Amino acid sequence: MQDTLLLGFEGIKKTILHGGTGEIPKFITGAKVTFHFRTQLCDDERTVIDDSKVVGTPMEIVIGNMFKLDIWETLLSSMRIGEVAEFWCDTIHTGVYPLVAKSLRRIAEGKDPVDWHIRTCGMANMFAYNSLGYDDLDELMKEPKPLYFVLELLIVRQPNEYNRESWALNDEERLKVVPVLHGQGNKLYKEGRFQEATLKYKEAIICIKNIQTKEKAWEVPWLKLEKMANTLTLNYCQCLMRMEEYYEVIEHTSDIINQHPGVAKAFYLRGKAHMEVWNEAEARQDFSRVLDINPGMKKTVKRDLAVLNMRMEEKNQEDKNKYKGMF
Repeated sequence: MQDTLLLGFEGIKKTILHGGTGEIPKFITGAKVTFHFRTQLCDDERTVIDDSKVVGTPMEIVIGNMFKLDIWETLLSSMRIGEVAEFWCDTIHTGVYPLVAKSLRRIAEGKDPVDWHIRTCGMANMFAYNSLGYDDLDELMKEPKPLYFVLELLIVRQPNEYNRESWALNDEERLKVVPVLHGQGNKLYKEGRFQEATLKYKEAIICIKNIQTKEKAWEVPWLKLEKMANTLTLNYCQCLMRMEEYYEVIEHTSDIINQHPGVAKAFYLRGKAHMEVWNEAEARQDFSRVLDINPGMKKTVKRDLAVLNMRMEEKNQEDKNKYKGMF
């Protein structure tokens, strides 16, 4: 039998589809909640927008960790373990759902939940590109609608019952873990474990970007975080160079250069990457900018230019030999 309940919050109606067991768990700050969700439109077909069971992985959030769709914390806190409930939520609670859904879909697709190499927050990116990358979410963003959330509460772990990963930390804890991850990445790099090092640098970058979205762009706190993120991104690129991922290096260093054209190391790494993919003119241009910004790197750049000259001579000779008998 279905029970229809009003939670005492404006614009929310709950219907229990399957009863849970035991008492309602303690949803204290730091508790990790694992649940399945299905999101549906309030149309005649109850069109399904997202379904964690289809993806095959339940959702996890940490209570009090500034999850964008904080209404889910309210809904879950009314449930027992094993309970399945349907919540009708008015538009005052669903406006940010498209942004949350975009991140969840990116995770399901094996992509980063945030585009950490882009220098603006998610909201700014949305206006810059006028699209979230999914037609149905774009439509909901333009015209927010009431939604049904069908939730199934699986597990509630108290803060002392699990090891907290960086995504589950608050901002103060994230700032403390960044130098630890940075140091771990450096150690792995020195040991030649480049793939593992990239994971440490990337985790640190995401921590910083999550904090940075709450600061006003280009003001002092934001710029301090930006400098930290750029340093880590360049370390990440050094790993990519050793892994021969040259085009990705060009992409990330270009992002930095477009925002901060005075970072010599970004030009240097991009020049090295261009050199590896035979972009001679671009490599020479980047090395020239390195010397403009930091003349102290003259010896290093001179050595790289000598290597570039030798490679281009060899390539030109190979091309001559290849086409010699063709004309």
